[in-house]
Amino acid sequence: MEAGEARPRAHLAALVLARGGSKGIPLKNIKLLAGVPLVGWVLRAALDAGVFHSVWVSTDHDEIEKVAKQFGAQVHRRSPEVSQDSSTSLEAIREFLNHHQEVDIVGNIQATSPCLHPSDLIKVADLIQKEGFDSVFSVVRRHQFRWSEVKKGENKMTEPQNLNPAKRYRRQDWPGELYENGSFYFAKRHLIEKGYLQGGKMAYYEMRAEHSVDIDIDIDWPIAEQRVLSFGYFGKEPLKEVKLLVCSIDGCLTNGRIYVTEDQKEMVSYDYRDIVGINLLKKRGIEVRLISERDCSKTLPAMQLECVAEVNATDKLQVLEDWRKYIGLSWKEVAYLGQFLFFLFSFFFGSKISCSVHMQTS
Repeated sequence: MEAGEARPRAHLAALVLARGGSKGIPLKNIKLLAGVPLVGWVLRAALDAGVFHSVWVSTDHDEIEKVAKQFGAQVHRRSPEVSQDSSTSLEAIREFLNHHQEVDIVGNIQATSPCLHPSDLIKVADLIQKEGFDSVFSVVRRHQFRWSEVKKGENKMTEPQNLNPAKRYRRQDWPGELYENGSFYFAKRHLIEKGYLQGGKMAYYEMRAEHSVDIDIDIDWPIAEQRVLSFGYFGKEPLKEVKLLVCSIDGCLTNGRIYVTEDQKEMVSYDYRDIVGINLLKKRGIEVRLISERDCSKTLPAMQLECVAEVNATDKLQVLEDWRKYIGLSWKEVAYLGQFLFFLFSFFFGSKISCSVHMQTS
């Protein structure tokens, strides 16, 4: 390198290990969590962070590879030797590095941490690239008292580890302790090649408690789904062109089930996750209106959507046209979520209009 020439920036790669043979939850890494494949949550955060030279998924499974590519990641097909139940993350990462000599730093991101945000990854990249740390890993602060298990015969004895029982701390008087939350482990190549993910000049990165979600067993799933709906990263802001979403209630918000009461009245059921998705769009400034061929006016208040709705609509396209003109929008500013009308749009307007919208939870 010539004198005065800028030193090339180290290649920082995000790497998500996503083996297909999960025992606790089969194909856990692509199971839908709040409508998004589990691995998709962290891939979206990694790609939107904009700090990685490359984003990879290391997998041994065809379906996981397909999902990874759909989200924009590159795929490393890991060997059977590092795809066993007994294989360690370090073994899989070292194999990846052996095949990718261009990589200088690996950000190993856990697929089971769906509340990861790009802002966290940006700050960690600065720690390891600009401040010279060799390894950085994520932690969460907890205020939990720990006790040792002391076995003496059949008696269950115990001793305190981090407290004096005679003088228990109040939460506000105790800084707590740092625990690894498993969201990510960044390390430079030379450390990994020596067999370490943590070492050298080492730093921790403290994540917010509400973002520290780790899915290990099936019972964690419903809890994680509620957490991700409240605290997850839903991607960049929607395209500014879309200002109105018209959602067909028939077949979109309904889940295809009809219930009959004792007095022979029919009732349909709705998926609450769709309601959450619509409310998220409204918070981002997109107007949402509903349309239905049926008379469901009595059931709309129970959905608590507070959207303009047109029921008994025999000509949905005409209703949509009237709304578009009334609000003063062009077709490219309108999105429609439905079934049959989509084909009408495609026939009449082709690629000139936007007929899709990212419904994050449906």
